[in-house]
Amino acid sequence: MAELFENTEQARERVILIGVCTRENENVEESLEELAELADTAGAEAVGRVIQNRESMHPGTYIGSGKIDEVRELAAKLQADGVICDDELTPAQLRGLEQELDLKVMDRTLVILDIFAQHATTSEGKLQVELAQLRYRLARLTGKGIAMSRLGGGIGTRGPGEKKLETDRRLIKSRIARLNRELKEMQVHRDTARKKRLNQSVPVAAIVGYTNAGKSTLLNALTGAGILAEDKLFATLDPTTRRMALANEQEILLTDTVGFIRKLPHHLVEAFKSTLEEARYADFILHVVDSSNPQMEAQMEAVYETLERLEIGGKPVLTLFNKRDRMEGAELPKDTKAVKTLGISARTGEGLEELGELLEEQLRNSRVQVEKVFPYAQAGDIQRIRKVGQVLEEEYREDGIYIKAWMPRNY
Repeated sequence: MAELFENTEQARERVILIGVCTRENENVEESLEELAELADTAGAEAVGRVIQNRESMHPGTYIGSGKIDEVRELAAKLQADGVICDDELTPAQLRGLEQELDLKVMDRTLVILDIFAQHATTSEGKLQVELAQLRYRLARLTGKGIAMSRLGGGIGTRGPGEKKLETDRRLIKSRIARLNRELKEMQVHRDTARKKRLNQSVPVAAIVGYTNAGKSTLLNALTGAGILAEDKLFATLDPTTRRMALANEQEILLTDTVGFIRKLPHHLVEAFKSTLEEARYADFILHVVDSSNPQMEAQMEAVYETLERLEIGGKPVLTLFNKRDRMEGAELPKDTKAVKTLGISARTGEGLEELGELLEEQLRNSRVQVEKVFPYAQAGDIQRIRKVGQVLEEEYREDGIYIKAWMPRNY
């Protein structure tokens, strides 16, 4: 398969961030702070910000004519290359704003897609990113305009490449169909591996949380997975599953998932649905929260909203307030939606022993106690019980081996 992504050395783009404050979207300042982080991760520098208070976003240009003049003057003064809007723009808004500003116009969704294009490493991850990008751009493909002519590099150009995106809708739709077929084949393999794990009756915990909350660092600390863990947004895209041995000799599978974010583009949710489904088949959820982040509560709410969108509900949630080493003396936050909460630091190891005990307790709550005498001819079954359950008593008798153990309810 041809390379989908190109890495080129280029100067950081200078961009102005634009947000619209409405009754439904009042926390614009906080959202722009996050957008600045996204821009930085994508390789751009936010040199200015403009916020407009409106009843609703302008249907044709996102912001009103007065603010457009202000942005134009600010861009000239700061020598900005383009602007990034804090919401997903409609095709009409994108074209209208480009025509008014004569600048490169991007939106939050395009920036997130670009970050995903940079960080995808596996074949499945690259295909998922390309699928999301093509779906996003299909609605915006209207021939060569400012958007097409200006995209000589920078955010929005990584991925399939402009040559493909300048083809007609029929070719793009054909490519989307092919990607869907390839991803469906990969999903079959993923489902097979998942069924194999389920047949082994090894409990599974899905690690979810806001991007950069410390999920990968936690998985590394608990299992020695050795996966990439950086202080960046969306450093991890591809799910990783590792076994964790508990103190009572039980085993549990921990699955790291892609981070969530406010205004998560629906193109990404659809493209990464098969990957995010790992959480759907988990026995319970480990919700990792960055307790040092001022926007902690909003981030927690975004995670729960995303879980609902993925139809992952009704599972026990253990909330882990991470990065407590930065919050010395601070009171442990609460999460009313979780069955248990715990303060930890994946970086220093604080609270990880208590987490192991909490996982053991959760497994006991999801299991039943059984007693059975196994004939000596079936002695091999006892090894499986040790693997998926917790043996309390074992006694060799004349008629066989007596076992008393905690076992999964569906065993």
